[in-house]
Amino acid sequence: MLCVSYQVDERTCIQFSMKLLYFLLSALGLMVCVLAVAFEAHLYSQLSQFSCETTPDACQCKLPSSEPLSRTFIYRGVPGCDSITGTFKLFLIIQIVLNLACGLVCLIACFVMWKHRYQVFYVGVRMCSLTMSQRQQ
Repeated sequence: MLCVSYQVDERTCIQFSMKLLYFLLSALGLMVCVLAVAFEAHLYSQLSQFSCETTPDACQCKLPSSEPLSRTFIYRGVPGCDSITGTFKLFLIIQIVLNLACGLVCLIACFVMWKHRYQVFYVGVRMCSLTMSQRQQ
């Protein structure tokens, strides 16, 4: 966007194209961030319902039997179940916060581009009176 010389009112095609591309990519980034937050929040809610048992070579976690898709998750190569129930939860919380921040940045970018384009509405009514010289023109 900074490579294109700025002209008022988008008088060049490349400037309009860059602004449109910037807006569309920001909107796409906003949607991706919201979907990522939803996925991470769902995974976090599932992870908080796990009941885990440590086996000699793995950690075996189960969802409660009241869940319709109750199944068993086996995590091999982990030192203990604390890394699943503690560290992984912390990792998901950090991801949720970072994706919310990214979504906020994309939302602000979309708002700035929208405001820059549509901040003036021409309704055809003048607020100040015309002088005689302006009326003759």
